[in-house]
Amino acid sequence: MSEPRETHTKPVKVSFAATPAGEPSSVNDWANPCVWTDRMLTALRQGVRGGRWHTLIDKVYAPLNLFAASSHVIGNGGAAGVDHQTVEGFLAHRQKELQRLHESLRTNTYRPQAVKRVWIQKPGSKEQRPLGVPVVRDRVVQTALLHVLEPIFDVTFSPHSHGFRRGRGCHHALERVEELLENGYVYVVDADLKTN
Repeated sequence: MSEPRETHTKPVKVSFAATPAGEPSSVNDWANPCVWTDRMLTALRQGVRGGRWHTLIDKVYAPLNLFAASSHVIGNGGAAGVDHQTVEGFLAHRQKELQRLHESLRTNTYRPQAVKRVWIQKPGSKEQRPLGVPVVRDRVVQTALLHVLEPIFDVTFSPHSHGFRRGRGCHHALERVEELLENGYVYVVDADLKTN
């Protein structure tokens, strides 16, 4: 039986200069102006007193934020949820729907509906994966919440975290990999965690 041959290979540099990512955009560039005023953005950068934000629910149910959120949801399209209301149906009664959402959020009577479970094919496999489809109204509320909360959490994330973040993408991650390779790092660890 022969001994395995040890090989020493030098990492090959792949240039990303053809499509430079540039600096990731700051929260100021993408925070929803329906919610985030200049004063709030300054507080976000400098830190809020006591380290906690207060009374944000009024920002969630603000009519302009709900309208912007509904525009995003309508633009995305998507299937109807358990109530069978389509995006087109919501759009046809948008003003009434948004007023109803505003009031139920303001009076703390809003309750999300059940999520419709559908199964979709995994690409390149015979397996299926579950997908949850909220009703259109709940998607509007989720988006309105995202407009308020995303900037608060985003500023706490690692500058080297690029996945599923506004103003960041795979090119930023690739530039970071290239920087690490140039600094002599040669190992990559790929972990996929799953809880039971």
